[in-house]
Amino acid sequence: MSAVYSMTGFATVNGPGFTLTAKSVNHRFLDLQVRVPSGSDGLEAGLRGIVRANVRRGHVELTLQVDSAVGSVVTVKRNDELLAALVGAFREAAGVHDLEGEPDLNVLLRIPGVISTEVVRTAVQVGALELGAAAEALMLKFNDARGAEGAALAAEMRAGMGRLLGMVEEMSALRAGVRQGHIARLRGRLLELMEGVDVAGERVLAEAAMLAERSDVEEEIVRMRTHATRFQAILDEGGEVGKALDFLLQEMNREANTMVSKVNGAMGERGLQLTAIGLAMKGEIEKVKEQVQNLE
Repeated sequence: MSAVYSMTGFATVNGPGFTLTAKSVNHRFLDLQVRVPSGSDGLEAGLRGIVRANVRRGHVELTLQVDSAVGSVVTVKRNDELLAALVGAFREAAGVHDLEGEPDLNVLLRIPGVISTEVVRTAVQVGALELGAAAEALMLKFNDARGAEGAALAAEMRAGMGRLLGMVEEMSALRAGVRQGHIARLRGRLLELMEGVDVAGERVLAEAAMLAERSDVEEEIVRMRTHATRFQAILDEGGEVGKALDFLLQEMNREANTMVSKVNGAMGERGLQLTAIGLAMKGEIEKVKEQVQNLE
């Protein structure tokens, strides 16, 4: 049995001088966006291949961030022409004023323009092997996160299918008495209309059978039971299940609509109960459909 994956996930890993991050949300197909720093375009193809080997559906964003602090070089430059001019000016002034002493170098170096600094950030070279290993590790973490969420969704959907199957059995039990109810109500109605004139039993049975046939949901119950059981089996198989489950839910919703339409013609309390069950089925199917939209 394979894991069931959610299309929503997040993971990050650190490498030598870089950070690799993956995040995803729902999408009908695999929509992959890879962001790498300028000058690292050659690494993009390898990253795309690794993601495609591990993800089937979803809008996935993979981002490579390079540590800008690594590779920084500080260069100190001295303006010797300005420094020589300052020393010359100091000595000339000392001679003019008949003073003794030499200029203080510490003071001269603090004069604006004598010393300048420059920080050069060299591009960090991310190795393809190191990046590939980090990307594989990232996908493991990413799929672990998606698998955990997928398992939780699968558990909720199995519970939903269990409730739906319970409603199917409840409707199956109730439909058994619909024909008898039609016969009793139809006989009473015909007697009332015909003012006590005896009504042929065959006619009552024929009319009742026709009404019961219109409101009978046996075929829909069988198909709904089959679909729900198949839904659970697909979940157990795991893998890329989202599209298959979505198709099954469309079929189940169609059966539920037919059930509600048919049982609306049923008479009495049973008819109301059958209608309520049919509407509850539709509500349960809709809940599961929302959850299926998150599956790969």
